[in-house]
Amino acid sequence: MYKRQAETGRFAPSPSGQLHMGNLAACLLAWLDARSTGGRLIFRMEDLDPERSSKENEQSISRTLKALGLDWDEGYPNAGYSQSGRSEKYDEVFELLLHRDLLYPCYCSRSERLAASAPHPGEPRHDPGCKCRYLTALGRRELEQSGRRAAWKIKVPEKAIRFCDGHYGEFSENLADSGDFIIKRSDGVYAYQLAVSFDDMDMGISRVVRGRDLLSSTARQIWLIQTLGGSIPQYYHAPLIVGTDGRKLSKRYGELGAEAMLQKHSPEEIIGRLAGLLGISGGKPESAAELLGHFDWGKVEKNNILI
Repeated sequence: MYKRQAETGRFAPSPSGQLHMGNLAACLLAWLDARSTGGRLIFRMEDLDPERSSKENEQSISRTLKALGLDWDEGYPNAGYSQSGRSEKYDEVFELLLHRDLLYPCYCSRSERLAASAPHPGEPRHDPGCKCRYLTALGRRELEQSGRRAAWKIKVPEKAIRFCDGHYGEFSENLADSGDFIIKRSDGVYAYQLAVSFDDMDMGISRVVRGRDLLSSTARQIWLIQTLGGSIPQYYHAPLIVGTDGRKLSKRYGELGAEAMLQKHSPEEIIGRLAGLLGISGGKPESAAELLGHFDWGKVEKNNILI
């Protein structure tokens, strides 16, 4: 029987709350995808934002994954697997990009950035950068003297990035359509795009399984990994589990929080329900290990799932 090459996948949750059904769906698919190839799983904690992250949530996430039989081969809580402890590595990447003249300080406020990204009738369909990209040294000094703190953006080229998502198929995006993006915030915190791209490259991730809300970030991450000289992982995006209002689940759906569910349901009931929602089983109670025998991406739902 043909067996696919063993892959290295990852869990990469943000500890801004306990896991819910939407997070668990992505974790389950990442686990099944890696284990079905005889591959490895790395557990990385994406705790970049100190204001939204907490140790309590990290511990809750770790407990939940273990309780549901979603094990991993390396990672959290060992050193080097939490983004908050990887700042020195990000500093090196930042300096490399700065040396290559790919970065510039951006003094726009959040409202100004949102306004600049909104479409305007009659204007070109894309803009390669914001006004700060073209500031003179004098203009930058004046903004700094007025109290403006700069974030740092990366200069994107006019370039089409083409990739094939393992679940949704072929995509192509011109980087300039989305414009230059922030890699370091004005408060000094590194932005998601830089950290996740470098971490996947640095940790040798060959398969990225995650929710389809991140599909729009993929072209930028592919380009950034290429720019840094890394190998591009294969991306598999999964349908979102959404609430009755059509929005993806978040911490506000307390009754769908994993720890709350584990107080009322067995791990097999929770895993079975998730598998049924995703289309990879009939929904009967099953362990993650039992699902391996009939896991197939071809069965996975493509539309978002209402719960």
